[in-house]
Amino acid sequence: MFRAVGTVSVSLCVLLLLCGVGVLSHSSLADALSARSTEQPADPTEPASAPSAVPPPPPAIKLPPPPPTPAQALQNGVLIVVSLPSQRLYAFKDGAEWDSTPVSTGRRGYGTPTGTFPILQKHVRHRSRTYNNASMPYMQRLTWSGVALHAGRVPGYPASHGCIRLPWDFARRLYALTNPAATAVLIVPHRLGTPQEARAVVGGGPLAPQRVEMARTAPPAPMIMPAGTRIETIQLAASSSPERADAFWQQLSQSQTQLQSLNPAIIPATVNTLRVYRLRASGPAAHTICGRLVNMGIACTRVTG
Repeated sequence: MFRAVGTVSVSLCVLLLLCGVGVLSHSSLADALSARSTEQPADPTEPASAPSAVPPPPPAIKLPPPPPTPAQALQNGVLIVVSLPSQRLYAFKDGAEWDSTPVSTGRRGYGTPTGTFPILQKHVRHRSRTYNNASMPYMQRLTWSGVALHAGRVPGYPASHGCIRLPWDFARRLYALTNPAATAVLIVPHRLGTPQEARAVVGGGPLAPQRVEMARTAPPAPMIMPAGTRIETIQLAASSSPERADAFWQQLSQSQTQLQSLNPAIIPATVNTLRVYRLRASGPAAHTICGRLVNMGIACTRVTG
């Protein structure tokens, strides 16, 4: 209160001084005193105005439920079991055998991964964005890297780039059967000869996806060639692990499609007490392909003897 009165007194003296020197007229002085008298000092006990209301948070996004495990899909849903060595698929619906069929999975260098997979996407008419716009009818995607179930040529042996090819009519019927929310696909490296064996591999939990096609430590079986055909071998890299050698082959063989006619192998070796894994490939005209790679600046060595 004392501070407010002092301020009023000083202001009044200034106004009188201005009026005395003629800067401020008597009418202006009266108007100023009238306006000053109407001002009310701020009450320190009066609460401050409330801040603006904070907008409520947006509603939480409801995520879809996780895909079922193989055991759950076998009990209530659709379970698909694929055996890579047997090149066969077994399908179960609500615990009962639905049907089975021969398949064609990834050939050497393009091994189909093993593990438990959901159905991520379905398209009746689909074309590959990686392999020359190839047709993939009744596509059911298993991985975002391109592995899928789809209709295609089934020659009786692994021949794809990693997908699981199905006979056309079976692919159509399986496409109509599956619901992504209630389907699990189990790809195993075990030989399965009956639906009972396929059912027995279900342990109730997901298997860790892994590449099995190139993870070998011995040379592949010799290819069947006409008599007199010369098989040549080249070396493309020496890596610190089979996985690194496999990954290098996957990348290189996709960019240099001429390598897909060769048979790759990962060979362990010891060089000056250091363990390495040599990536080699064999086939007719392998040395010619190696020369082309060298001209393109890609490391390649001919293996003789």
